[in-house]
Amino acid sequence: MSIEQTNTVPELDFNTPAQRRLRKARMMKDKMAAGGIAIGGISVIIAVVMIFFYLLYEVAPLFRSASIEPWGGQQEVSYAVPGQGRTLYLAVEEQAEIGFRATHSGEMIFFDTTSGRVLQREQLALPKGVDISSFALVSEASQTFAFGLSDGSVKVVKHNYKATYPNGQRVLNPELVYPLGEAPLAVAAGPVEHLTLNRDSDQWTLIALSGDQLSELTLSMRENFLTGETEIDTSRRDLPSFGIKPQKMLMTPDQRWLLASVPQGKVAVMSLGNTPEVTQLVEASKDRITSFELLLGGSSVIIGDARGQLSQWFFVRDETNQFQLTHIRDFEHGSSAITNLTTEQRRKGIVTLAADGTLNLYSSTANRQALSEPLFSGAADAIALAPRANALLVQHGDRLSFWHVDNEHPEISWSAYWEKVWYEGYEEPEYIWQSSASNNDFEPKYSLMPLAFGTLKAAFYAMLLATPLAIAGAIYTAYFMVPSMRRKVKPFIELMEALPTVILGFLAGLWLAPFMEANLAGIFTCLLVIPLAIVLFGFTWNNMPNKIRFLIPEGWDAALLIPVVMLATWIGLGLAGPIEDALFGGHLPTWLSNEAGIPYDQRNALVVGIAMGFAVIPTIFSITEDAIFAVPKHLSYGSLALGATAWQTLTRVILPTASPGIFSALMIGMGRAVGETMIVLMATGNTPIMDINIFEGMRTLAANIAVEMPESEVGSTHYRTLFLAAFVLFLFTFVVNTLAETIRQHLRKKYGSL
Repeated sequence: MSIEQTNTVPELDFNTPAQRRLRKARMMKDKMAAGGIAIGGISVIIAVVMIFFYLLYEVAPLFRSASIEPWGGQQEVSYAVPGQGRTLYLAVEEQAEIGFRATHSGEMIFFDTTSGRVLQREQLALPKGVDISSFALVSEASQTFAFGLSDGSVKVVKHNYKATYPNGQRVLNPELVYPLGEAPLAVAAGPVEHLTLNRDSDQWTLIALSGDQLSELTLSMRENFLTGETEIDTSRRDLPSFGIKPQKMLMTPDQRWLLASVPQGKVAVMSLGNTPEVTQLVEASKDRITSFELLLGGSSVIIGDARGQLSQWFFVRDETNQFQLTHIRDFEHGSSAITNLTTEQRRKGIVTLAADGTLNLYSSTANRQALSEPLFSGAADAIALAPRANALLVQHGDRLSFWHVDNEHPEISWSAYWEKVWYEGYEEPEYIWQSSASNNDFEPKYSLMPLAFGTLKAAFYAMLLATPLAIAGAIYTAYFMVPSMRRKVKPFIELMEALPTVILGFLAGLWLAPFMEANLAGIFTCLLVIPLAIVLFGFTWNNMPNKIRFLIPEGWDAALLIPVVMLATWIGLGLAGPIEDALFGGHLPTWLSNEAGIPYDQRNALVVGIAMGFAVIPTIFSITEDAIFAVPKHLSYGSLALGATAWQTLTRVILPTASPGIFSALMIGMGRAVGETMIVLMATGNTPIMDINIFEGMRTLAANIAVEMPESEVGSTHYRTLFLAAFVLFLFTFVVNTLAETIRQHLRKKYGSL
C-alpha cells in the first residue's frame, strides 16, 4: 500500500438520501417545537387577558349609574288616584303588583299598580263622631301603621299579602291585619295631634301628643304556656313636655329614644328610661325641617329641610360616656325644598322628591348620590318604594304614576372601599370589613383597606423571615459549598416547595400557634442565642488545630452547624423559663397584654411569618442559587487571580452579576406570599383589622375570597365586591411583576458587561 493511499481521508457525503431525510425530520421537529412554544406562550397571554376582562366584567356593574323609567320601559304608566280624600300613606308590596293607599277618611284601598284597578277596599271602623286626627308609620319594612283619633285613642293596622297557587298560578291576596286588636286603644285624654309607635320583640310602645301633654302606652305580650292564649300587660305614664310644639315625632325601635322635629330647624331628644327627660336640643338645620324619617334599622334619622339640605344623624358616645345625637354626613342636593322622603326596606337607601319635582336616590353608607332625575314640574303628594327597591309609585295631584328603578349597587363608592366611613354604632369613622350579619337591619361594611393591609402585612413578615435565610443559604450553597454536598442540599430544599400549603397551615394553626404562645419568651431567646452560638462556634472551629479540622472533609464543615443550632435552641428554650419568671411575671403574652398594652392573639402575624416564610424560602432559594451558580466561573477566577478575597469576589463580582436573578427570586417569592391562601386562612385568626402589631392577626384578600365567595349570592354587591378584591390582587401582582421586570432588565444591562 502506498503512502498516498494510507493518508487519504475518506470523503463524507452529507447529501445522501438518508442525510436529507434526517435534516428534513430535524427541521420538522424544530418547526413543531417552535410552533408549540409559540402557541403555549400566546395561550398563556390570552388566558391572562381573559382573566382580566372576566374580572372586569364582574366588577363593572358595581359602578353603573342608577336609572329610572316608566314601568314596562315604553310609555308612562299613569292613572287616576283610586279612592277619595287626602293620602296619608302610600305603599307597594314586594312583587310590585299591588299598591296600597290609606286616606285621611279611613279608607284603605288595594289596587293594581299598572292600571289602578281597585282590588279591595275597606273602611276603617270608627266610633260615631270620631275622626282621624293623626297618622304614624312604624317602618316601611314592617308595613304597620297607626291612626290617631280625635277621642284620644289609636288604631294599629298592618297591610299584608298572602300568596296562593290555584291551578298552579300565583295569586296575591291582600288583607288588613290588626296586630293589637280591632278595638281602639285609649292613649291620650284628648285628640291625638301627633303619634309615634314602635315594637321591640313582644313589647309595643305608643306615644301620643294631645295639646301639651305627652302620653305613653306600653303593651307587653306574653303567651300562656298552659292555655296558649296571649296575655297583654299594659302600663301608662305621662312624659315631660318638649317645651315647644313638635312637628313630627319618631321613636327608635329599642324604645329608648323619642325624637321630635320642632320649629326653627331643631330636633329635641327625650330619653325614655325610668325617668324620662329631654336630654338634647340640637340645631339640625338652618331652615324649617320638611322631612324627618328613620333609616332602616332605626339607628339613624334622615333630615331634609326647606333649603334642600339632606343630612344623616345618629347617637354617638361622647367623652362622658353619654349618647348624643350627632351629625354624621350631608348629601349632595339641590336648593329646592325636600317635600317627600322615603327609605329603602332592605338597604340603607334614601329616596327624595324635591319641590321642583326632582327625584334623588342616595346611599347613606357610601355617601353617594346614585341618581338625580327630574320627574315632574312641581312637588308630589306622596311616594312609595317597593321592598326590593325596583319600583316607585308617585302621587302627583290626582294622578298616580308607576316607575321602574334600576339601582342594584347604591352602597358602593370609592370612599366606601378605600376611605374611612362613619358607620352606625361606631364612635368615629373607621376602616371596617363586615359583609353580613344576623338581621336585615345590618349596614354592610365593604372597606377593602383592612384586607389590602392584611395582605401586605402577611407578605411583609413572611419576606422578613424568608429573604435573609433563603438568599444567605443560596449564596453559601452556590459559591462556598462543595459539589458533593450541594447535590444533596439543593434537591432537599427544593423538595420542601412540594409540601402542600394546607399542611403548613394546618400545622401552623394547630401546633405552631399554641407552641409559640406557651414558649414565646423561648422563641425570642433563641433568636439571640442561635446567632451567638454560630459565631462562637465558627471562631472556635477556625482556631482549632489542623489535625482536628482536617478530620472533616473539605467543604463538609458546615454540616457541624446542625448540632450547634439544635443545642443552641435547647439552651435558649431552657433559659426562657427563668428569664420569663424574672422579667415578665411568668407568662410573656399576658405581660404584653396587661403591662405593655400590646394585644396578643394566639394566631398572629408572627405565626404567619414563620409558616409562610417556610413556604416561600424554597422558591427564593432555588432561583437565587441558580442565578449565582450560573455566573461564569472565569469572572470569579479572574477576581481571585487579581488578589481579591473570596468575600470581595462575592460582593463585588458574583452578586452584582447575579442581581437580576436574585431580584426576580424576591419578586416571585413576594408574589407567592401575597397570593397565599391556606396558610393565612388557618393561622391568622382571619380577623380583618388594621394593626401593624406582630402579635395580632389579619385577613388577606385571597383568604377573604376563599372564605366568603361560597356563601355570597351570585350577582349581589357582596359577590361583585369579592371579584373586585380579586381584581385588586390581580392588578397588584401585575404592577409589581411589571416593575420587577423593568428593574431586572436594568440590572442585566448594567452588570451584563462584567
